[in-house]
Amino acid sequence: MIKIHNKDCFKFLPKIENDSIDCIITDPPYFLSNDGITCKSGKMVSVNKGDWDKGNNFDDVYQFNAEWIKESYRVLKPGGTLWVSGTYHNIYIIGSIISSFKDFRILNNITWVKTAPPPNLSCRFFTHSTETILWVRKGQKTKHYFNYDLMKSYNDGKQMKDVWIMGRPKKDEKKFGKHPTQKPEEIIERMIHASTQENDIVLDMFNGSGTTGVVCARNNRNYIGIESDKSYCELSRKRIKSVRSKKL
Repeated sequence: MIKIHNKDCFKFLPKIENDSIDCIITDPPYFLSNDGITCKSGKMVSVNKGDWDKGNNFDDVYQFNAEWIKESYRVLKPGGTLWVSGTYHNIYIIGSIISSFKDFRILNNITWVKTAPPPNLSCRFFTHSTETILWVRKGQKTKHYFNYDLMKSYNDGKQMKDVWIMGRPKKDEKKFGKHPTQKPEEIIERMIHASTQENDIVLDMFNGSGTTGVVCARNNRNYIGIESDKSYCELSRKRIKSVRSKKL
């Protein structure tokens, strides 16, 4: 089951049953669209992603994150886990909200080191070259699934560390179109392999271009994606259809 719903996540999430989701992998808005500029592929471009990435004020941003985190807690199974990506613009707010839930436990604070980050054009502070990924469990003492041996095998037989060095999405991952904050399939695949089993149900309430759904389709996981932008839903379906056709 792979389903993409063209809906506002706050209107659709209440339709999902309590304690029904094995894993959530999501990349909420960073609220970075402030009319600034950056350098991409040697060109000066706007940092604006769209209206969905504009934050009005701290209270609005806090409430936005509090709402989807509350719903995440409700729909996750006991022992289910949440992976959430962010930068310093939003991840500390998210971490604070998660910590306010007495039955959420942060398992890891993972640093994704980007191999080719855009330069800092102001030359007044360090280049932003990392993102933070929080891995969170529902249940302080509940057992969760972790494929420890597989993670070791990915790391030459040594324990996998919480610093992951990976590049941008490959060219093939954008052949049907792209999203301004698209994650490489490689990083989502590591999360999927580490924390889920075949036929588990994975949710992403900020589906974007459907990378989590693509990885789920390739690895025999069920997937529920929620995305308010119709064009990104269509892009997601094309990507997922391509993966399925390769498996036939």
